[in-house]
Amino acid sequence: MPSYSLSHLADRVLLRDLASLVATDRVTTAALLAHLAEVEARELYRPAAYSSMLAYCVGELHLSEFAALRRIRAARIARKFPVLFPAIADGRIHLTTVLVLATHLTPESVDELVAATTHKTREEVEQLLAERFPQSDLPTSLQAMGLPAPPAAIVATEHTAEVALELLQNETLLAAPVAAAPVGRARVAPLSADRYALQVTLAKETYDQLRYAQALLNHAVPSGDLAQVLDRALKALVRQLEQRKFAAATRSRPRRGRPQGRYVPAPVRRTVWLRDGGHCTFVSENGRRCEERARLEFDHIQPVARGGTTTAANLRLRCRAHNQYEAEQLYGVAFMRDKREKSQRGAVRAKPAASATAGPRATAEPNTAAPTPCNDVIPWLRRLGFRAEEARRGAACCDAIPEASLEERVRRALTHLAPSCRRQSAHFAQAPAS
Repeated sequence: MPSYSLSHLADRVLLRDLASLVATDRVTTAALLAHLAEVEARELYRPAAYSSMLAYCVGELHLSEFAALRRIRAARIARKFPVLFPAIADGRIHLTTVLVLATHLTPESVDELVAATTHKTREEVEQLLAERFPQSDLPTSLQAMGLPAPPAAIVATEHTAEVALELLQNETLLAAPVAAAPVGRARVAPLSADRYALQVTLAKETYDQLRYAQALLNHAVPSGDLAQVLDRALKALVRQLEQRKFAAATRSRPRRGRPQGRYVPAPVRRTVWLRDGGHCTFVSENGRRCEERARLEFDHIQPVARGGTTTAANLRLRCRAHNQYEAEQLYGVAFMRDKREKSQRGAVRAKPAASATAGPRATAEPNTAAPTPCNDVIPWLRRLGFRAEEARRGAACCDAIPEASLEERVRRALTHLAPSCRRQSAHFAQAPAS
């Protein structure tokens, strides 16, 4: 086992060994990129039960996400421009230079750019690119980033028009202090085994919806805790998406007739989804199951073209990568590649026709679909349980206050629709400000 204590080495020997190791690392890095590029080109991550090269690098090779992303991208670029491999191996350029040059490389310019960026730092490379490929000035812009803090408590009891009016008239809903907003991408950091900190920047519309949900949930979450509000919102969203995508439901419906062709009836989709646990069922030779939960597809174990039926016993969940992999194993790589290319060509031909058909309609739609002071009130009234006709009638009374905020317009509509709300409105109007 090698010793990592180097205190016994003379200075000259230490520096010599360091230079030798750096040179070896450069050669190893170039070889690593070549291997990554070839493994991805052959899609060898799929039989190992991974849905992507990134998942394979993280799960199988135990690289960090950041290191894997950098190396995969550099490998793709170097495979496209092979002259980069020896340039990395002999130390003329490094990974950062490859990534910075990526969008400017062409078969004609790659040799020149490699020579021009040899032994340069990132800052020097960026300066060289700015001189050779000047860009237009960035537009001047001003963006508000302040986010109101949640109120301590808002009084409410039920999801009714009267309570909604009371919530909207509560001054704390709009008069909360402004807190400093996080800047940049969303950040997630683990705090304990079962708790995470989430830092995210929201658009004003999203923030308004969050505050409104916070208000409507006050009877169940009187503290206004955003974590609980988000938990309930996400559970509702997941149920909705499951019902839409996988026909998941709490109660099974009787099957109407025998399923035919490739169409998968809702009860069958629901059964397969619940049985397979909502993620890919592909298992590698060493027993590893693919963990992919996105882009799932219903795969026929016995293909329909070979007499397979659309039943739960003959269906399984597969991610797109492994569904294609199974098809290639069955029909051959060349056949499936030709089929995908034909499908892509058909989609390209259909796109201009669809645009031409939608053209006249698209010119007329902006006038009919443009938001007005009343039509943004209707969705809120519908969520509160009002019928469509009642929602339109309530929204129509907002025409007199087109410049008012959404809360004020909803308040006006609720006052118009509910007699008890009118009495509450009068009570709030007479009550002295605290």
